[in-house]
Amino acid sequence: MPVATYRLQLCRGFGFAEAGALAGYLAALGVSHVYLSPILQAVPGSVHGYDVVDHDRISADLGGEEAFRAMAAKLRDHGLGIVVDLVPNHMAIPAPEDLNKALWSVLRDGPDSPYARWFDIDWTPGHVVLPVLGAAGDEARPDGDVVRYHEHVFPREGRYRLAYWREPDLNYRRFFDISTLIGLRVEDEEVFERTHAVPLRLLREGLVDGLRIDHPDGLADPRGYLRRLARHPAWVVVEKILGPGEELPADWPCAGTTGYEALGIVGGLFTDPAGEEPLTSLHTRVTGGPADFADVERAAKRHAADRILVPEIRRLTALLARILPGEDTAALRQVLVELLIAMPVYRAYVVPGEQPPTEALEVVALAAAEARAALPPGELLDRVVPLVLGLGGSDPLRDEFTVRFHQIAAPMTAKGVEDTAFYRWSRLAALNEVGGDPVRFAVPPEEFHDHCERTSRDRPQTMTTLSTHDTKRQEDVRARLAVLTELPAEWAATVGRWRSRAPAGVVEADLDYLMWQTIVGAWPLTADRLREYLTKAMREAKTRTSWVDQDPEYERAVLAHADAVLADAELTAELDAFAARIAPYARVNSLGQKLVQLTMPGVPDIYQGCELSGLSLVDPDNRRPVDYGRRRELLADLDAGTAPADLDGEKLLVTSRALRLRGLHPDWFSGGHEPLAATGPAAEHVLAYRRGGATIAVTRLPAGLERRGGWGNTALPLPRGPWRDLLTDRSYGSDPAMSGLFAALPVAVLVEEQ
Repeated sequence: MPVATYRLQLCRGFGFAEAGALAGYLAALGVSHVYLSPILQAVPGSVHGYDVVDHDRISADLGGEEAFRAMAAKLRDHGLGIVVDLVPNHMAIPAPEDLNKALWSVLRDGPDSPYARWFDIDWTPGHVVLPVLGAAGDEARPDGDVVRYHEHVFPREGRYRLAYWREPDLNYRRFFDISTLIGLRVEDEEVFERTHAVPLRLLREGLVDGLRIDHPDGLADPRGYLRRLARHPAWVVVEKILGPGEELPADWPCAGTTGYEALGIVGGLFTDPAGEEPLTSLHTRVTGGPADFADVERAAKRHAADRILVPEIRRLTALLARILPGEDTAALRQVLVELLIAMPVYRAYVVPGEQPPTEALEVVALAAAEARAALPPGELLDRVVPLVLGLGGSDPLRDEFTVRFHQIAAPMTAKGVEDTAFYRWSRLAALNEVGGDPVRFAVPPEEFHDHCERTSRDRPQTMTTLSTHDTKRQEDVRARLAVLTELPAEWAATVGRWRSRAPAGVVEADLDYLMWQTIVGAWPLTADRLREYLTKAMREAKTRTSWVDQDPEYERAVLAHADAVLADAELTAELDAFAARIAPYARVNSLGQKLVQLTMPGVPDIYQGCELSGLSLVDPDNRRPVDYGRRRELLADLDAGTAPADLDGEKLLVTSRALRLRGLHPDWFSGGHEPLAATGPAAEHVLAYRRGGATIAVTRLPAGLERRGGWGNTALPLPRGPWRDLLTDRSYGSDPAMSGLFAALPVAVLVEEQ
């Protein structure tokens, strides 16, 4: 089992050879496994690897199988294992299309292709609808045995229809709304075996130790898929995003999730609940928007239903119409949309032919109650809900409807909430995170300890994380923004002054407010980075512009506004001053959340580069090259006894010492979690707990601590002693005073000296 993982985003230019060259550094850092982005052959030039075109080959862009084996050997020489990212839900529709041989066969031969069972296609029209055509009158042309259209190529006289790129009548399941990713049917045993042959072979050979499963919520039967995987022993975590109060199904045979729930829990510890009311008032005053996120969420989900997931909902409605003939199709669609909008979590897990679990019954009951309030009076909802739950009899049509409803529920939430609503309501941008809940403003220590005790009991080998390739902003950006919750009045005055100096004009108020939070969180940042972020943010919000329906004039106005801000020397001087003002508090948050994530129950993952300050924004900003030369030098200096000079050095110290301790004493961190309570006037500013023979203590809410005059006689009740802090190498007796323990660093890792 991994002690800790280190996530690497592979791409052309940073492939297996470059990953292998990091073996010595990563081993010295203290991780046990290197966690790689997808390694199978993707679309040539792919920057992420999730667009697989060939399951039979390790990516040539990354170096091919020989380079993979050489990398694995280097990692093994340094005691490091490998975890790989698998993409079972979909494949790419590449350009040219013949790069995907399985898809090419289907485009040529239709349902008669031996690969037809691979793809989730509705063959009712007898062909596949491909949305590739651009301008009106622009046509594909025959060229020998193929048909060509710009970079596309198709088999001549095949079983497909080329359609306008906005075509609403697609007849294959997509990954979310990405028409170049076609859904796979891994519920089919043959499809599973063929698409997993290479990674399972690597597992058997001992070259791979663990698997990270991408988007299990897209699968027809996630539990069944994991049971198939379980025939091949490995550490398996799933990219499952849990809603508030939701637990991973107990019957899923896996170690746990990829850690988004831990990200939210840990971040919430460093957010001051006293800041909620003033920051909410500020947000409504500045933006004119609602104080309630629920209204924004519902509107964004409805947008997803009406504008984004149109083909998927059309297909589901048509299926329901076959089950309930004679019902008005528009009424059926309305019931489905209202149910999907009201789903309180990504999806429920219902297997046709089985009694739905209690969790699924509760989730669907909540959705039905909310949907009923939005629907006209009638009994139609009561006829649909049992079908959603797989009740009332089983036949192929009913079973397919049950499965598809829940497959669609997940992208409805992902596209409606994370990729739309999160960009429309920016009360505190740090909360608008993957797997997060913008409504949950702060997390009390008691809730954190409860979470840790459940994790250590139920899923002790689950992953924990603070940053991933999918997070909206990296961990130290969020740590800075958390400071605003302790200084709401000062922030309100400051951002009000900035907004008056740089009036936004036609820019939407919420986007403008998000921009100021982004600048503060990631400062200093270049104009190019800010422009790239704002372009994504406004297109994801889908209010004035979007990826599909761009408004160039509005986008130019937004980017001109951003440029004017960064070109104003007086204003940027104020930004420098404010960043310096909150830096001491942000430092406390950054180090505290990192140490907690590295030592709480679960297997900690470090996203590439985040052993130093992680100040990147959403993808692709967080895929910028990492300076490993600097990290090697800093770690060598720390190991030689040099004191860290800045936050980067301090964070690297905390990361390496915590990881090395886990490696040295894995038994300490595989057991339980024991909360500890400080005593004294500032006890609420200490979070402490014991893991085996290690005691962890961190500072929280540092601005409030400063306002109350510091630690006073606050102490941590520890018996006997002496205790040595692995971060400072200082020794303490029993009941160490926080003023001494936190004199050099705001965090401590104490072990009893022998």
